[in-house]
Amino acid sequence: MYQASNVYFICAFASIGGGLFGFDISSMSGVLGTQAYKQYFDNPKSYRQGAITASMPAGSLVGSLVSSFIADKLSRKVALQISCLLWVFGSIIQTAAQNVGMLCAGRVIAGLCVGIASSIVPVYQSEIAPRQIRGRVVSFQQWAITWGILIQYFIQYGAAEGVGGGPNDPNQPTAAFRIPWGVQMVPAVILFGGLFFFPYSPRWLATKDRWEEALQTLARLHGKGDVNHPLVLAQYQEIEDALRFDREEAASDWKALVEPRMLKRVVLGMSIQMWSQLCGMNIMMYYIVYIMEGAQIASPLLTASIQYIINVVLTLPAILYLDKWGRRPSLILGSFFLMTWLFISGALQQYYGQPNTEETQTANNKDISWIVNNNKPVSSAIVSCSYLFVATFATTWGPVSWTYPAEIYPGRIRAKAVSLSTATNWFWNMVLAFGVPPLLWNINYKMYYVFGAFNAAAFIHMFFTAYETKGFTLEEMDDVFDSGVPAWKARPKTSRLDHLEKEIEQGNLKVAAPTRQMEEVA
Repeated sequence: MYQASNVYFICAFASIGGGLFGFDISSMSGVLGTQAYKQYFDNPKSYRQGAITASMPAGSLVGSLVSSFIADKLSRKVALQISCLLWVFGSIIQTAAQNVGMLCAGRVIAGLCVGIASSIVPVYQSEIAPRQIRGRVVSFQQWAITWGILIQYFIQYGAAEGVGGGPNDPNQPTAAFRIPWGVQMVPAVILFGGLFFFPYSPRWLATKDRWEEALQTLARLHGKGDVNHPLVLAQYQEIEDALRFDREEAASDWKALVEPRMLKRVVLGMSIQMWSQLCGMNIMMYYIVYIMEGAQIASPLLTASIQYIINVVLTLPAILYLDKWGRRPSLILGSFFLMTWLFISGALQQYYGQPNTEETQTANNKDISWIVNNNKPVSSAIVSCSYLFVATFATTWGPVSWTYPAEIYPGRIRAKAVSLSTATNWFWNMVLAFGVPPLLWNINYKMYYVFGAFNAAAFIHMFFTAYETKGFTLEEMDDVFDSGVPAWKARPKTSRLDHLEKEIEQGNLKVAAPTRQMEEVA
């Protein structure tokens, strides 16, 4: 049976799993401004809308926690296929939803899929890719999320405008939200079928002592099928050495997570995922329509769509250059600029906004409590800050928040550690999805100051703890984090793999595979 061997194609196709996350975000944000949704579900707002939105990340939290058990036992590939089945089942329930409870149930089941996929896709990509392009191909996950957001948003926008009398029609049929919720099943079906033609992770095969398959997979991925290629043998030997070292430590996988030398990495990975939520980006994605309604500028649905296009387009520079400019600068500079745009936006709303009273309320803005009324320059500035915020996130924290946690752990605990990191993402996603509607309603512009302060804290945290990982193999991360050199000091970027490959190529070192024996040539 045909098996894909191009690393770019494999990682790009696997990132459809990330696209499902994006589909879910837009499937909610795109319906918030339609009368079909408001009328059918009794105009949900504040805690009620928060509960609907939070049901998906609640399921994702559970999915991310169980993902490592599935991925370690059944493989990364099979875990992704299971997530696809969950997505289809959840989408069917959402499409057929008769009430808020049924809608939440469907979103929880779909969330299980997103939790598994968002944890395992970066692990699979990082274990497939060579170190030189690892940041680039793992960033496909974030790019797929942005494409999922954009595609589903315009499907939703088209349905909202084309069904009935448009989004402001009080008698708009429920097809305005059921059609997009049904269409989102398609990418999951494609991913499920396509994965049959994709390889298992060679590092997962090694943990199962399937060494011959691991070598063959490495050869197809990195040696054009030649099992004697120096690079293939060097990678094979490095994987074996790292796995032998892990096994000699003899600690259980879960106990290894809390060993002092590993705990700091686990906390760092979890912190990066926490800050990626507390920076405020997903709130911009979920509730951008509310923000645009408050700014009182143009069509909220149309204005919000520009933000999604920016998110897609400006993730591309990060994909192309992340392996050149590095992870650490992206995290530090990203936090600084995200903080800046939030403080400016909050200040503009504080000084030029007003409570949304009966005199200013309309049928389309009654679900918000603070507006900037009849002040187009300020409204334009607020929207511009939103766009700049998204542009900053797309080029910095967006790709790095998925790439970094997937590459800093040893193979024996990688799936479990990444599942904890991703679970942290979904925990805060759930908390914020539930909490932001009442925050927007009760403290309005002050919410921007809160998230701005979170970014300030992230800036300080990343400066002192985030090591640069570009250019190192997964098996060399122990050298990076256990070197004793502070994170803010530069260290030589030399790779053991280069030396090993050179020694094999020159005939100074022989690797007998798959018997896992190495001997020095005199």
